[in-house]
Amino acid sequence: MIESIIELADLFPNALISGMTMTIVCAIIGVFVVLKRIVFISIALSETAACGIASAMLLHLHPLAGAVALTAIVVSLLSINYENSRIPRDAVLGVIFLMASSLSILLVSKSGFGLHEIKAMLYGDLILAGQQDRNILLLASAPSVSFFLLFIRPITYTFFDREASQVMGLACRFWEMSFFFILGLVVSAASKTGGVLLVFCYLVVVPTTALLLTKNLTIVIILSPLLGIATTIGGLTLSYREDLPCNQTIIVISCTVFGMALIIAELVKRLKIKGVPEAW
Repeated sequence: MIESIIELADLFPNALISGMTMTIVCAIIGVFVVLKRIVFISIALSETAACGIASAMLLHLHPLAGAVALTAIVVSLLSINYENSRIPRDAVLGVIFLMASSLSILLVSKSGFGLHEIKAMLYGDLILAGQQDRNILLLASAPSVSFFLLFIRPITYTFFDREASQVMGLACRFWEMSFFFILGLVVSAASKTGGVLLVFCYLVVVPTTALLLTKNLTIVIILSPLLGIATTIGGLTLSYREDLPCNQTIIVISCTVFGMALIIAELVKRLKIKGVPEAW
């Protein structure tokens, strides 16, 4: 196993670095996506990024430019206050999701690319990540996660106790918009390399697994990227050894780990095992 990982690092260093970068950033931000119950926003943004990539393909632009531009527009729409609106935010998300996913297929059907190229550009293949993909991910992810961790306290207050945050004088709308823009930027950068499904997996499945194992938010934020790193290395190694599709292998392993965590959490809850720490 260790020999396979070393060999993988020698042959596909960009894939390994890109995968690590994606899972660390998405897993940390994904904790708040899950706790805030805005999972549907992450899949809608993923589909929007894919649509932006398809648009860029048709216009002969850089895929990241299309993904960032379209995702920024959607994030702006999501930042509108829907509390007093007749139309809930989820309804708008549903329209965006359907529009983006359908428009992606229509756009690529006119692009002149082959099926394999379309699948690679829209849904990604981590094992084929190049140096440019790695650099884009690092440039987008490093400032995003740094900003998020630096201002995690006001973001946390804004997300989980809006009324108290307003009393404290926090600019709730600013911090909420900042979070959505960070999420949109990360999703845009990661979708080109990792694809929609893998990004969604890192944003939702990995943090949810960590939340099943502990209730302590600090531990969750640390544990979530560690779980993501483990499943990414395991998926890359298994796909390389068994000649399997890389992204799907990582997703299946992540979902399997989630299933195991769910069973463990349920057993702990039912049996009420004595001596289990308070955080579990």
